[in-house]
Amino acid sequence: MSENNTIWNWYSFAELNADTLYQMLALRCEVFVVEQNCPYQDMDGLDQAAWHLCGVQGTELVAYLRLLAPGVKYAEPAIGRVIVGLGQRSSGLGRELMEQGMQATERYYPGQGIRLSAQFHLQNFYTSLGFKPEGDEYLEDNIPHIEMFR
Repeated sequence: MSENNTIWNWYSFAELNADTLYQMLALRCEVFVVEQNCPYQDMDGLDQAAWHLCGVQGTELVAYLRLLAPGVKYAEPAIGRVIVGLGQRSSGLGRELMEQGMQATERYYPGQGIRLSAQFHLQNFYTSLGFKPEGDEYLEDNIPHIEMFR
């Protein structure tokens, strides 16, 4: 449990029960498709190979990310689908979510670094966590992104 009463749990895809999977996909759709007005194929075939970090307050999933092993998306371990629900933003929950993800990545894949594809407007947030931009800005699903590495 964290200071904001968030309980953090890691799941393999096989360990996700129907309710947790539903909440995870609903939150991703709510933020990445509806809020950002970006129709895209969220279910990209990588969830089955990922570890899923779920932050729950009470019974509500409020924060989520997925961790991919080296070689699944990039040569290095990758963090993606980083989400904090609209009602919990600006509370420090995003930083806590990423810290949980980075600690697990270092524990399971020591010394390999972490790569992510960041929405460009969040570059300063990821820089504050030790990530450095690599390459040029590019469009992913019509949203500016930049690859970052830590």
